[in-house]
Amino acid sequence: MLRRYLGVILFCGISSVAFSQAEVEASDEVSDAYRGEIEDQYNPNSINPIPVYEHHYKLRVWRSVDLLEKQNKGYFAKNGEISKLIMDAVVSGEITDIYANDSLTTKISKDEFLKRMQQEEAQQYTAWTPTSDFYTDDIVTYNGKNYRALRDSRGANPETSGDDWAVTSEGKAAYFFPSDISKLSIVEDVIFDKRRSRLYYDMQGFELAVPGSKTKTGFDQSLGWFKYKDLEKVFRAHPKKAIWFNRQNTAQNKNFADAFLLRLFHGSIRKIENPEDETIFDQYAGNGRPYREAVWATEWAELQLMEKEHNLWEF
Repeated sequence: MLRRYLGVILFCGISSVAFSQAEVEASDEVSDAYRGEIEDQYNPNSINPIPVYEHHYKLRVWRSVDLLEKQNKGYFAKNGEISKLIMDAVVSGEITDIYANDSLTTKISKDEFLKRMQQEEAQQYTAWTPTSDFYTDDIVTYNGKNYRALRDSRGANPETSGDDWAVTSEGKAAYFFPSDISKLSIVEDVIFDKRRSRLYYDMQGFELAVPGSKTKTGFDQSLGWFKYKDLEKVFRAHPKKAIWFNRQNTAQNKNFADAFLLRLFHGSIRKIENPEDETIFDQYAGNGRPYREAVWATEWAELQLMEKEHNLWEF
């Protein structure tokens, strides 16, 4: 009889352990599923993400910002250009993620970014050797530096023979200045939050580009795309450098992040998401319409967004 009772107790104990383990595994599966569902509801590239279930209306918009335009000069003050701050952050390693396009998924390396910043590539010169003859004004490379011959010589080491050689910057790569990089592209989501009954502009990414007027090809040269979430951290981390200059009242200069939050820039709409993924200019060109009509269409698109916001207040 005692053995029977012990067997029943042992069986019940094993069953309860097995049931508890199964319950924990099921709980983990539910937690993972719930976590995945939560992640799907929030945009990881947003600073203040609005959950998808609160979206009443949403459009993705691409804007072109000319930093030389008077309204945008606050972001492009001399020696305080937003392009300079971003470039310095990349060079210093503060910004590590640079993207090839506005999808913000395919990354490019820091070396590729620096290569795109080159206005002229470095020239390759003959390496100095002690057995070769060199003549006045010859340029050679030695230990990573370029040297110009001051007189004819043979066997004179460029590093130690100051009478024969002089360091020269000739042939070095020439880079675009921050003042040359005056084009900014912005991709953002326009979202009407039905809970708060308000329209939000959720910036996703920025592109730095050199305008065609500064390039040899005559076309805009993209340097790379950045998540605005990463840039906003840089702006906040450098309050003395990331300054939007208020030409009317310098007591009201603001941080770049606050200036973007307050929409103190002007950016013409280049594209609104569409099935063909065409810009407004592509759409008009494809229909044989003149360029000037496409320019007016970008302004009309802005007015339509404003009208849509007005109408959405009824909800």
